[in-house]
Amino acid sequence: MTEGYPFQFADEAFIARPSGALWWPGRRMLVVADLHLGRAERFARRGGALLPPFEVPDTLARLAAEISALEPEQVVSLGDAFDDDLAAEHLSDQDNASLAELARGRDWLWVAGNHDPGTRVKDRLRGTFAADLSGPVSLRHIAAEGPDISGHMHPSARLAGRRFRCFVLGDDHLILPAFGSYTGGLDIGHPAFAPLAAGGIALACAERVFALPVPHGRGKSPLKKPKIRSNT
Repeated sequence: MTEGYPFQFADEAFIARPSGALWWPGRRMLVVADLHLGRAERFARRGGALLPPFEVPDTLARLAAEISALEPEQVVSLGDAFDDDLAAEHLSDQDNASLAELARGRDWLWVAGNHDPGTRVKDRLRGTFAADLSGPVSLRHIAAEGPDISGHMHPSARLAGRRFRCFVLGDDHLILPAFGSYTGGLDIGHPAFAPLAAGGIALACAERVFALPVPHGRGKSPLKKPKIRSNT
Protein backbone atom coordinates (compact mmCIF):
# COMPACT_ATOMS: atom_id res chain seq x y z
CA MET A 1 0.00 0.00 0.00
CA THR A 2 1.31 3.46 -0.93
CA GLU A 3 2.21 5.57 2.09
CA GLY A 4 -0.06 8.56 2.67
CA TYR A 5 -3.69 9.62 3.05
CA PRO A 6 -6.05 8.36 0.32
CA PHE A 7 -9.01 10.54 -0.64
CA GLN A 8 -11.44 11.26 -3.48
CA PHE A 9 -11.58 14.54 -5.39
CA ALA A 10 -13.55 15.23 -8.58
CA ASP A 11 -14.36 11.51 -8.85
CA GLU A 12 -10.66 10.62 -8.92
CA ALA A 13 -8.56 8.80 -6.33
CA PHE A 14 -5.53 10.61 -4.89
CA ILE A 15 -3.01 10.08 -2.12
CA ALA A 16 -1.58 12.93 -0.05
CA ARG A 17 2.01 12.04 0.77
CA PRO A 18 3.70 13.05 4.06
CA SER A 19 6.32 14.88 1.98
CA GLY A 20 3.69 17.27 0.63
CA ALA A 21 3.61 15.64 -2.80
CA LEU A 22 0.36 14.44 -4.38
CA TRP A 23 0.13 11.00 -5.98
CA TRP A 24 -2.50 10.41 -8.69
CA PRO A 25 -2.41 6.62 -9.09
CA GLY A 26 -4.81 6.43 -12.04
CA ARG A 27 -2.41 8.50 -14.13
CA ARG A 28 0.80 7.46 -12.39
CA MET A 29 1.36 11.18 -11.91
CA LEU A 30 3.33 12.86 -9.13
CA VAL A 31 2.35 16.49 -8.49
CA VAL A 32 4.30 19.01 -6.42
CA ALA A 33 3.95 22.76 -5.97
CA ASP A 34 6.15 25.70 -5.09
CA LEU A 35 9.67 24.27 -5.04
CA HIS A 36 11.07 27.82 -4.85
CA LEU A 37 14.54 26.63 -5.79
CA GLY A 38 17.19 29.27 -5.17
CA ARG A 39 15.44 31.10 -2.33
CA ALA A 40 18.62 31.38 -0.26
CA GLU A 41 20.51 32.76 -3.27
CA ARG A 42 17.74 35.30 -4.00
CA PHE A 43 17.68 36.52 -0.40
CA ALA A 44 21.46 37.02 -0.44
CA ARG A 45 21.38 38.73 -3.85
CA ARG A 46 18.75 41.21 -2.69
CA GLY A 47 20.46 41.99 0.60
CA GLY A 48 18.14 39.91 2.76
CA ALA A 49 18.83 37.25 5.35
CA LEU A 50 21.84 35.02 4.70
CA LEU A 51 20.32 31.54 4.82
CA PRO A 52 22.33 28.31 4.76
CA PRO A 53 22.64 27.49 1.04
CA PHE A 54 21.33 23.95 1.28
CA GLU A 55 17.68 24.23 0.31
CA VAL A 56 18.12 23.28 -3.36
CA PRO A 57 19.87 19.92 -2.77
CA ASP A 58 17.51 19.18 0.12
CA THR A 59 14.39 19.92 -1.96
CA LEU A 60 15.71 17.89 -4.89
CA ALA A 61 16.68 14.99 -2.60
CA ARG A 62 13.16 14.83 -1.16
CA LEU A 63 11.70 14.98 -4.65
CA ALA A 64 14.08 12.22 -5.77
CA ALA A 65 12.90 10.08 -2.85
CA GLU A 66 9.28 10.46 -3.98
CA ILE A 67 10.17 9.57 -7.55
CA SER A 68 12.14 6.54 -6.40
CA ALA A 69 9.30 5.32 -4.20
CA LEU A 70 6.47 5.83 -6.71
CA GLU A 71 8.15 5.55 -10.14
CA PRO A 72 5.77 8.03 -11.79
CA GLU A 73 5.30 8.21 -15.51
CA GLN A 74 4.57 11.93 -15.24
CA VAL A 75 5.75 14.66 -12.87
CA VAL A 76 3.98 18.01 -12.67
CA SER A 77 5.39 21.08 -10.90
CA LEU A 78 2.57 23.55 -10.25
CA GLY A 79 4.50 26.78 -10.59
CA ASP A 80 7.16 28.70 -8.68
CA ALA A 81 9.79 26.11 -9.45
CA PHE A 82 12.30 28.91 -8.78
CA ASP A 83 12.17 31.76 -6.31
CA ASP A 84 12.66 34.23 -9.14
CA ASP A 85 13.67 34.23 -12.78
CA LEU A 86 17.37 34.81 -12.07
CA ALA A 87 17.57 31.96 -9.57
CA ALA A 88 17.51 29.46 -12.43
CA GLU A 89 20.82 30.86 -13.70
CA HIS A 90 22.53 30.40 -10.34
CA LEU A 91 21.92 26.68 -9.86
CA SER A 92 25.13 24.71 -9.44
CA ASP A 93 26.20 22.23 -12.09
CA GLN A 94 25.43 19.45 -9.63
CA ASP A 95 21.89 20.71 -9.01
CA ASN A 96 21.30 21.06 -12.75
CA ALA A 97 22.52 17.51 -13.23
CA SER A 98 20.18 16.30 -10.47
CA LEU A 99 17.20 17.97 -12.16
CA ALA A 100 18.12 16.41 -15.49
CA GLU A 101 18.41 12.98 -13.90
CA LEU A 102 15.01 13.31 -12.19
CA ALA A 103 13.39 14.12 -15.54
CA ARG A 104 15.05 11.28 -17.42
CA GLY A 105 12.65 8.65 -18.76
CA ARG A 106 9.40 10.38 -17.78
CA ASP A 107 7.16 13.21 -18.91
CA TRP A 108 7.69 16.39 -16.93
CA LEU A 109 5.36 19.38 -16.99
CA TRP A 110 6.42 22.74 -15.56
CA VAL A 111 3.46 25.06 -14.94
CA ALA A 112 4.42 28.74 -14.85
CA GLY A 113 4.02 30.52 -11.52
CA ASN A 114 4.13 34.15 -10.47
CA HIS A 115 7.75 33.75 -9.27
CA ASP A 116 9.12 32.13 -12.42
CA PRO A 117 7.41 33.54 -15.51
CA GLY A 118 10.49 34.26 -17.61
CA THR A 119 12.42 32.50 -20.33
CA ARG A 120 15.51 31.89 -18.19
CA VAL A 121 13.63 29.16 -16.34
CA LYS A 122 12.69 27.44 -19.58
CA ASP A 123 16.29 27.54 -20.75
CA ARG A 124 17.48 25.60 -17.69
CA LEU A 125 14.87 22.85 -17.41
CA ARG A 126 13.89 19.80 -19.37
CA GLY A 127 10.24 19.11 -20.00
CA THR A 128 7.10 20.81 -21.24
CA PHE A 129 6.06 24.30 -20.15
CA ALA A 130 2.50 25.55 -19.89
CA ALA A 131 0.35 28.20 -18.23
CA ASP A 132 -1.85 25.40 -16.94
CA LEU A 133 -3.05 21.93 -17.86
CA SER A 134 -6.75 21.77 -18.66
CA GLY A 135 -8.92 18.70 -18.33
CA PRO A 136 -11.62 17.18 -16.15
CA VAL A 137 -9.37 18.33 -13.29
CA SER A 138 -7.31 21.38 -14.23
CA LEU A 139 -3.73 21.74 -12.99
CA ARG A 140 -2.63 25.34 -12.44
CA HIS A 141 -0.59 27.56 -10.14
CA ILE A 142 -3.40 29.70 -8.70
CA ALA A 143 -6.89 28.31 -8.03
CA ALA A 144 -9.52 29.54 -10.48
CA GLU A 145 -12.50 27.69 -11.93
CA GLY A 146 -12.84 24.24 -10.42
CA PRO A 147 -12.41 21.45 -10.18
CA ASP A 148 -8.71 22.24 -10.10
CA ILE A 149 -5.47 21.38 -8.35
CA SER A 150 -3.21 24.30 -7.54
CA GLY A 151 -0.44 25.62 -5.31
CA HIS A 152 0.60 29.24 -4.66
CA MET A 153 -0.99 29.68 -1.22
CA HIS A 154 1.46 27.54 0.82
CA PRO A 155 -1.22 26.28 3.25
CA SER A 156 -0.09 25.37 6.75
CA ALA A 157 -1.46 24.84 10.25
CA ARG A 158 0.08 25.27 13.70
CA LEU A 159 -0.68 22.63 16.31
CA ALA A 160 1.05 21.94 19.62
CA GLY A 161 3.76 24.45 18.82
CA ARG A 162 4.60 22.96 15.44
CA ARG A 163 3.86 24.20 11.94
CA PHE A 164 2.64 21.60 9.46
CA ARG A 165 2.38 21.94 5.71
CA CYS A 166 -1.15 21.10 4.59
CA PHE A 167 -3.17 20.05 1.60
CA VAL A 168 -6.47 21.94 1.54
CA LEU A 169 -9.44 20.08 0.11
CA GLY A 170 -12.77 21.71 -0.77
CA ASP A 171 -15.60 20.68 -3.06
CA ASP A 172 -14.00 22.14 -6.19
CA HIS A 173 -10.44 23.00 -5.20
CA LEU A 174 -7.43 21.04 -4.03
CA ILE A 175 -4.51 23.22 -2.91
CA LEU A 176 -1.11 21.65 -2.40
CA PRO A 177 1.43 22.61 0.26
CA ALA A 178 4.68 24.22 -0.79
CA PHE A 179 7.27 21.49 -1.36
CA GLY A 180 10.37 23.70 -1.14
CA SER A 181 12.54 23.42 1.96
CA TYR A 182 12.68 27.17 2.68
CA THR A 183 9.06 28.08 2.01
CA GLY A 184 6.82 29.71 4.59
CA GLY A 185 3.15 29.05 5.07
CA LEU A 186 -0.24 30.76 5.15
CA ASP A 187 -2.41 29.47 7.99
CA ILE A 188 -5.53 27.61 6.88
CA GLY A 189 -7.56 29.93 9.11
CA HIS A 190 -6.73 32.89 6.85
CA PRO A 191 -9.83 34.33 5.12
CA ALA A 192 -8.28 33.71 1.70
CA PHE A 193 -9.02 29.99 2.06
CA ALA A 194 -12.72 30.42 2.88
CA PRO A 195 -13.99 30.89 -0.71
CA LEU A 196 -12.05 27.83 -1.78
CA ALA A 197 -12.52 25.32 1.01
CA ALA A 198 -14.51 26.64 4.00
CA GLY A 199 -15.97 23.60 5.70
CA GLY A 200 -13.55 21.32 3.90
CA ILE A 201 -10.57 19.50 5.33
CA ALA A 202 -6.86 20.09 5.57
CA LEU A 203 -4.44 17.19 5.36
CA ALA A 204 -1.45 18.01 7.53
CA CYS A 205 1.94 16.56 6.62
CA ALA A 206 3.84 15.08 9.54
CA GLU A 207 5.37 11.63 10.03
CA ARG A 208 1.97 10.57 8.71
CA VAL A 209 -0.81 12.63 7.13
CA PHE A 210 -3.73 13.54 9.40
CA ALA A 211 -6.96 15.41 8.71
CA LEU A 212 -8.32 18.51 10.42
CA PRO A 213 -11.14 20.89 9.51
CA VAL A 214 -10.68 24.08 7.51
CA PRO A 215 -12.27 26.89 9.53
CA HIS A 216 -15.50 28.48 8.33
CA GLY A 217 -15.50 32.19 7.68
CA ARG A 218 -16.15 34.98 5.25
CA GLY A 219 -13.29 35.01 2.80
CA LYS A 220 -11.51 37.53 0.67
CA SER A 221 -10.99 36.84 -3.02
CA PRO A 222 -8.65 33.86 -3.42
CA LEU A 223 -7.31 35.37 -6.63
CA LYS A 224 -5.60 38.19 -4.74
CA LYS A 225 -2.09 37.20 -3.78
CA PRO A 226 -2.03 36.55 -0.01
CA LYS A 227 0.85 37.56 2.20
CA ILE A 228 2.74 34.37 3.07
CA ARG A 229 4.50 34.36 6.40
CA SER A 230 7.93 32.79 6.40
CA ASN A 231 9.70 31.24 9.37
CA THR A 232 13.01 32.44 7.99
